[in-house]
Amino acid sequence: MARPVYYTSALALALLFTDCSRKSHQTDFTSEPEVTIDLQQIRERGFLQAIVDNNSISYFIYRGQPMGYEYELLQSLTRYLKIELKIKVISGIEQSIDLLNRGEGDLIAFPLTVTQDRTQYLSFTQAQYTTCQVLVQKKPANWRMMPPARVERTLVRNPVDLIGKEVHVMNESSFKARLQNLSQEVGGQIIIREDSATAETESLIQKVAMGEIQYTVTDQTIGMVNSIYYPNLDISTVLSLPQQIAWAVRKNSPDLLAVVNQWMEEIKRTGRAKTLFDKYFNNPRSSQIRMTSDYSSLAGNKLSPYDEEIKQEAKNLGWDWRLLASVIYQESNFQPNAESWAGAVGLMQLMPATAEEFGAVDRTNPHQSLRAGVRYLKYLDKLWSKYVSNPDERLKFVLASYNAGLSHIIDSRNLTKKYGNDPNKWDDVESFLKQKSNPKYYRDPVAVAGYCKCEEPVNYVRDILSRYEEYKILIAEV
Repeated sequence: MARPVYYTSALALALLFTDCSRKSHQTDFTSEPEVTIDLQQIRERGFLQAIVDNNSISYFIYRGQPMGYEYELLQSLTRYLKIELKIKVISGIEQSIDLLNRGEGDLIAFPLTVTQDRTQYLSFTQAQYTTCQVLVQKKPANWRMMPPARVERTLVRNPVDLIGKEVHVMNESSFKARLQNLSQEVGGQIIIREDSATAETESLIQKVAMGEIQYTVTDQTIGMVNSIYYPNLDISTVLSLPQQIAWAVRKNSPDLLAVVNQWMEEIKRTGRAKTLFDKYFNNPRSSQIRMTSDYSSLAGNKLSPYDEEIKQEAKNLGWDWRLLASVIYQESNFQPNAESWAGAVGLMQLMPATAEEFGAVDRTNPHQSLRAGVRYLKYLDKLWSKYVSNPDERLKFVLASYNAGLSHIIDSRNLTKKYGNDPNKWDDVESFLKQKSNPKYYRDPVAVAGYCKCEEPVNYVRDILSRYEEYKILIAEV
């Protein structure tokens, strides 16, 4: 999906395409693939390792739910490929290229500007959209009280006025290359200050808003979203011609590149790509809500109104609080009045008998529900500790039992043992749990609980642990 970018004709005359005659420079990253991993190997192992940029658009947590433009696209892609998604969040383009070529990622899902230099190290997918680079500068302190024309006179509109001024950019970014070329074009030196390799574009934007630095450069799309959060910023001065934004894979992954392009054609054809673009880039109100909410990883470190109590109960359980939070999100989406079709109620979705046994008189009371649910989880952990010594393996048995009940998990262990597999290894037990809708297995004498459509507990365990890993990326432990 290409989105046209418009800018003044005077500026268009002043700007030229990036100088393609520059020699490639010495890199501080792995510039050639050190592994051979393509689509077949990715399918065989069952997951795609995506490298994602650390910004307020690509990937974040909002009210317990992982979100983001790149994240939702990646979910769509992995569903298309019928494999799982794993995320690695990185700050810095060089580091992402290094990880990709060393085999620690399969796909760079950054809003990457396609440049001739980068095509030496990467194979770009087809462009997702077109944007331009803009100057980020601060409006005068009392700009709301000033006539627009007076505000305009305080701002840099002609790139010539950047001569002799400091502009801060990410290390080895396309913004640096643009400013180097712009210095040549305007006939004077723009002083380029590169921040550390781990600096994020948005941290520089924040510094401009706070008055710590005077200028930075960003893509217009990211600038638009951040200007909603920082209304004292101006992003109207365009510094480049339209540029393509795309993802990238290793140069020796042609099959992966082909299937990603095939998927992109599909989501563009169906309108899914445009819907997501509008959701994250063209919806100012929702962007502001996400960026200012206490329950967004963009603005704070909270998942729910119950975080403090979750942290305390997690200590009693011996768990990371983010793991317990992932369970609660899975059960009720942090809604204390949630009720399932089966009659489970509350934050921890307790059935009446379980609530009574573990001390919840009012299942809609979030404090009672949380306390009773944790007591039940603690009971399950103690029970399974007699059989499964490995705590990581035991956790999966506990979660599955919480979801499906003990009897079906015990049946699956019995079947696992009967067929010569390890009853204390979740992967082995899971395979028989999924077979409990098959008469051959649910009618077996060792399976006393009978029929179960048990894909649900299998997915339940996987989803909770996957979300927990995502929480660990973006939400602090303390």
